[in-house]
Amino acid sequence: MDNHPGAESPLQSSSARAPEQLHFTGSGAEYFGIWIVNLLLTIVTLGIYSAWAKVRRLQYFYRHTELAGSSFDFHGSPTRILIGRVIALGMLFAYNYSVRLQSALTIVVLAVIAFVMPWLLRNSFRFRLYNTSWRGTRFHFRGTVARAYRVFLLNGFLALITLYVMAPFAHQRLKAYQHDNSWFGRTRCSFHARAGQFYLIYLLLLGAIVVFWLVIGFSGIGGALGSLLQAQKHGGHSNPQAVFRVMAILYGAVIVMAVSIGPLFHALITNLIWNNTRLGEHRIECNMSPWVLIWITASNFVLVAVTLGLFIPWAMVRQARFQLESVRLFPASDLQEFVAAEPETIGAVGEEAATAFDFDISL
Repeated sequence: MDNHPGAESPLQSSSARAPEQLHFTGSGAEYFGIWIVNLLLTIVTLGIYSAWAKVRRLQYFYRHTELAGSSFDFHGSPTRILIGRVIALGMLFAYNYSVRLQSALTIVVLAVIAFVMPWLLRNSFRFRLYNTSWRGTRFHFRGTVARAYRVFLLNGFLALITLYVMAPFAHQRLKAYQHDNSWFGRTRCSFHARAGQFYLIYLLLLGAIVVFWLVIGFSGIGGALGSLLQAQKHGGHSNPQAVFRVMAILYGAVIVMAVSIGPLFHALITNLIWNNTRLGEHRIECNMSPWVLIWITASNFVLVAVTLGLFIPWAMVRQARFQLESVRLFPASDLQEFVAAEPETIGAVGEEAATAFDFDISL
């Protein structure tokens, strides 16, 4: 075969491909109409409409997220989500009822929940991915139930008995299980972050929290609060205005910590996870600025409080746009080469049970 001077080798062609950035095209004003209708109908129906509200919310954000000029889509069934929520509420009610009885039944209920939760969480991954598509091709999750029990139950137990010293390791194994078993059509994802990298970010988080409380301690706020409480305990009279002032400063400091350290940790851990995730040979890059995320979180908090909650749709859109547009895909080949896999039936019970217990299973 003749080699032409102007011909481009496959390696050169692959390396020369421009990165594809995620774009979010939604707006706060547009989403406000969906949000207010969802809120009112959920209140009127005593929560029953919340399943339909969730589907409408996810469809809005998915359909306004674009990659290479094509948007994502969500296909979840509201009816199946509602069934999942009923089961989740049943489990939560059984736990609360057993705690009120203060009997050995609590141990039995906790054992049952611990036994079924790994299966539910694994089904949650399957449900969310299977009902997500791009250019007509669906995502899939193919993690085994046996590994789900090892990741969620065993690693969670180890983190608990070690006073969360092993929490970063458990987090890394969770993300490895989640991303290593995710597929787009017939293309498999892979995860390459090490547990040591998770420990570095967790240590940074711990250091930031320690520094924050040291500042609070040396500022005299903690000592002033302690003196006031001791005076009340020994029958002394404390100035109510002084108590209120100290409590207001303390709660304000906690809010400042939440809107600063929380986004800092979220940005760093998100960057670590996505920068170490591959979709086949395609590389993903995430450059989320912690400082910009702190500003967005803090300003959203203030604006939501000032508007008595009416700014929530704009806050959600601001946060989504910033986070999504921090992600880029570096294609190793033509994106049209993806081939859809065979569909499979996946239930919604897992996802709703997981969210009812406030367990972070997001991608």
